[in-house]
Amino acid sequence: MERFETLTGLAAPMPAANVDTDSIFPARFLLITGKRGLGRYVFYEWRAGPGGAPDPDFVLNQPRYRTAEILVAGDNFGCGSSREQACWALRDAGFRVVVSTSFGEIFHANCFKNGILPVIVSPADLARLLADAEAGAPLTVDLAAGQVLRQAGPVIAFETAPWRREALLNGWGEIDIILNRSGPALDAYEASRRAATPWLY
Repeated sequence: MERFETLTGLAAPMPAANVDTDSIFPARFLLITGKRGLGRYVFYEWRAGPGGAPDPDFVLNQPRYRTAEILVAGDNFGCGSSREQACWALRDAGFRVVVSTSFGEIFHANCFKNGILPVIVSPADLARLLADAEAGAPLTVDLAAGQVLRQAGPVIAFETAPWRREALLNGWGEIDIILNRSGPALDAYEASRRAATPWLY
């Protein structure tokens, strides 16, 4: 998994609340099993207007947000089903950070597994970041410091579970986390089993 340390970039504002995983990645595309190319389906139903042409009013269709790597979202982002493809699609579309006041629990966990940093902030701080995004002001997200740095105004602090922060900073997947946290214990167990049951080896 790609490491995450700091990111400076444009943020796309999406203030709608309760955006579920079916809106992020529609169910009709679930038969696609590969991760590559899923970015084209992110918010698929929202991107198109009535005639099927891209809706120019949808935030991610607007030229200035097409390279955004930070998504500033409304409350309870990623609720609904447990589909991991929602994170796959966001990551393939170029997003490394999603900011909200709250996330669907499974979506929140899936973000960390796929190299996306979910940042939880207060409603007041979310309003400030949405205003920054709408103004086109770049943000800097520093995972180690637990801060979102803004061009104007106060720094916004956020918390991440220490083991999740360590994993993202090092680019560790789930197996890497287990090996780095419990490697010596696993080695000791294997050595004890070899000593106790040498015929199995």
